Amino acid sequence: MLHRLGSRLGATAQNALEVARFGGLDTDEDASPYEVVTEQRVYRLRHYFPAGTGEDRPVMVLVPPLMISAEVYDISSRVSAVGELYRRGVDPWVVDFGAPEREPGGLERTVTDHVVAVSDAVDRVRELTGRDVHLAGYSQGGMFVYQAAAYRRSAGIASLVTFGSPADTSVGLPFGLPSWLAADAAERIPDALLGGIAVPGWVTRTGFQLLSPVKSVRSRVDFVRQLHDRERLAPRERQRRFLEREGWVSWPGPALAEFVRQFIQHNRMMTGGFVIGDRLVTLADISCPVLTFVGEVDEIAAPPMVRGIRRAAPRAQVYEASLRAGHFGLVVGSLAVAQTWPAVAAWARWRAGDAQLPEIVTRVTGDEESPAPSLPGGPAGYGLQLALGVGTSAVRSAAGTATRAVRGTQQIAKEAAQNLPRLARLERIHSNTRMSLGLLLDEQARDRPKEVFFLWQGRAHTHTAGKRRIDAIVRGLVHIGVRQGDEVGVLMNTRPTALALVAALSRLGAVAVLLRPDGDLAREAALTRLTRIIADPENAECAASLGGVETFLLGGGGADRKLRGLSLMDMERIDPDEVELPGWYRPNPGRAGDVAFVLFTGDGEHLRATRVTNRRWALSAFGTASSASLSPADTVYSITPLQHPSALLMSLGGAVASGARLALATAYDPETFWDEARRYGVTVASYTWTLLRDLVNAPQHPGERHHAIRLFIGSGMPRGLWRRVEERFTPARVLEFYASTSGEAILVNLRAKKAGSLGRPLPGSAEVRLARYDLEAAELVTGPDGFAEECGPDEIGMLLTRIRPAMIASAARPVRGVFRPEDAWAITGDLFRRDADGDYWLVGRDAELIRTADGIVPPGPARDALGDLPYVDAVAVYGIPSGDAELAAAAITLREDCQVKPVDLSEALLRVEPELRPALVRVVDDIPVTGGRRLATAPLRAEGVPDKADGRTFVRDDAGAYRPLTEELRQAL
Repeated sequence: MLHRLGSRLGATAQNALEVARFGGLDTDEDASPYEVVTEQRVYRLRHYFPAGTGEDRPVMVLVPPLMISAEVYDISSRVSAVGELYRRGVDPWVVDFGAPEREPGGLERTVTDHVVAVSDAVDRVRELTGRDVHLAGYSQGGMFVYQAAAYRRSAGIASLVTFGSPADTSVGLPFGLPSWLAADAAERIPDALLGGIAVPGWVTRTGFQLLSPVKSVRSRVDFVRQLHDRERLAPRERQRRFLEREGWVSWPGPALAEFVRQFIQHNRMMTGGFVIGDRLVTLADISCPVLTFVGEVDEIAAPPMVRGIRRAAPRAQVYEASLRAGHFGLVVGSLAVAQTWPAVAAWARWRAGDAQLPEIVTRVTGDEESPAPSLPGGPAGYGLQLALGVGTSAVRSAAGTATRAVRGTQQIAKEAAQNLPRLARLERIHSNTRMSLGLLLDEQARDRPKEVFFLWQGRAHTHTAGKRRIDAIVRGLVHIGVRQGDEVGVLMNTRPTALALVAALSRLGAVAVLLRPDGDLAREAALTRLTRIIADPENAECAASLGGVETFLLGGGGADRKLRGLSLMDMERIDPDEVELPGWYRPNPGRAGDVAFVLFTGDGEHLRATRVTNRRWALSAFGTASSASLSPADTVYSITPLQHPSALLMSLGGAVASGARLALATAYDPETFWDEARRYGVTVASYTWTLLRDLVNAPQHPGERHHAIRLFIGSGMPRGLWRRVEERFTPARVLEFYASTSGEAILVNLRAKKAGSLGRPLPGSAEVRLARYDLEAAELVTGPDGFAEECGPDEIGMLLTRIRPAMIASAARPVRGVFRPEDAWAITGDLFRRDADGDYWLVGRDAELIRTADGIVPPGPARDALGDLPYVDAVAVYGIPSGDAELAAAAITLREDCQVKPVDLSEALLRVEPELRPALVRVVDDIPVTGGRRLATAPLRAEGVPDKADGRTFVRDDAGAYRPLTEELRQAL
């Protein structure tokens, strides 16, 4: 017995000394054979079992995560993934990123470097094998796999296989952390600090061990207790050494910063719009089949995070294998050898037509969970029962309730923290306060230089790049003689140069006159007395045709361009380094009271130039940012052209004021809208009037499913369309604004509970009141004291906006002494009613009023009532000349395969006061729209009353019911 004890102690001491000196026991166990096929800057490509190259096998490329070495797929012969795949008929290859801390420039690598490396590996393997590749990755390696597949649009990829790879970080984070906590923490870490931190391998190793502290301690105790028995330790020794020390590598700082910003803070794996190089990428572009392995007790990549791929990649056929495993157990250990890797090999052979779909693999089409091994009490209950043995259901319920409450409170607090500084800044803006687009862009470039400023045609442009271009154009403007206060015409289609030119004019303190390429150029130029126009190549010839206006060319590159013999100065050929800035130049000199932009609205006799001050622009910019709770995590999609008020004031303004990304659309096309929205990662999309009507009428699009858009922001959306948009594109909602063209009044429907309502005044905007108004006399109704009378609830009146004394001279319809001596207001020309809750409803505008023989009829009430009919697509209410008066008429278009019933018209219009109901209602094939997608009533007005009964026109009889038009009824009209 003493001999055995001594022998045991001796063996223990000898083995302990070997562990101390060499880090582990020598097991004489060789790694699987491989050759390095190529060695690139970021990776080496390993081909395992190269002797079997001539065999006809499916090809699989395995990608490791950043923090674990490539040996994770070949830890030991007992648990070798590559060995198991090869034995089961698959040709395995591995991407080896090496240990960054030991590679030249390894700690400077970015996410882009790794994704491009994976894509390059796919190309090389395809070239060597002549086959499409099954691309597989574990943990973050699986995220690289998704990103590379999206980057390649699935070209050359037979399928994707991932193991515990998150696609949606909004549902939670490792260690059970709520997503908002990590996102908020990341937001507070400066880029320079985050990008300068390389996470050592021991930190990650410690994190893994802390997930299962009992198991980690137990494994170490077991190792020490068995240290005398070398034969028992040998089979697991390489796995132990891998987990204890050898398998962990450093995480490069730049890659960590990019990973945290794009995928933790902004969740762009789910929303789309992440940047690889300067290209925009979305998982919605993945079209190859996907097999994802889910660990039901995975504490690092919880099942909801992994299952997010179903929503992120709507075009892909997604399959799932759910295993009772933790994060590491999915790919290493006895369970992985028994279930994971045999299923992976069978999957690859099934895709090649040589096997059946593995039993543990299930096709998933929605958000349902695939069958999983039974766990007592579920995954959370399983862990708690092991630890406590009691009360799992109550604990889980309480924890869920608490988490939801904290998350809701946190969201409110976060929005308040974002919005209060914006509103406070608005309060501090006075006429002499420095404020301009150029100033805010400079602030963004200073604070967030590497962050994306705008997106265009699938490319991302940073604030640094934007500032460089803007400053270069400033020098070009100085070269051609532009000074502070000068008005300069901008005639361009939507393009980065147009955005940069408008910003450069603001930085110079000049005024950007935004001419419309589809407008009446001669009248717009004459209306503002322009002497200079800067045009892009597409519009240069039109600009040059104007007499007395000097035209300059900008945009489209600096190469020689032939413009039908036009002799124009090409500003692209001005070398900014050769331009000396004059002594008078100061960047961003604009004051809040200065005019910054001139916008045009209307056509023909209704053409109007609106001068927008820096304060008015800032009011819309900060108002949009606050109302929409915009943040750097958002991408605002500007569908309308830059010269449209909604683009300049809301989309551009809101993005710049909040630090959100701005995505510019070259043109609006419902067929490509969702592709673009996914590619850009759009969370907020703009609209005007009926712009979304084509989108809501379009067939279902794959990218529409599980989209990331949370808000549609704009103005003028009809109530019926509003409801349809929210019903079809839920959970997105409509955020409707009203901004007066005279004064600084802004209304916004923040509560979103009343479709069609314009809500209440935005904090920080001008005061508004609703005053009684005599429509016949076109003047305010005054009381015995001579002051205007305010309207009561649901009473129609004229909206007045309070103006500062300095604005009286520039206001279109100023009035003084309205509610008290010396006060100053502007008549907006817009009729509203205010309900008992204090919400405002637009009834009509001056130009829309219908002057019937029985009185003046505003179009709003009838338009809303008819638009509420479920089969009505669009409604226009207008007047038809009839002698000295007009007939109130309504034209409606119907949704596909729908018919109108006269009784429905009668019932819908019962909610409208009798004197405001139309005399006839017509069903038409289409209602014309303006360039801004506002319904155009002039063509309908010109058509008048149909000459004969057509079965599509209905007339109101004496009893108030609507009947089909007859010759008798026509004559009565």
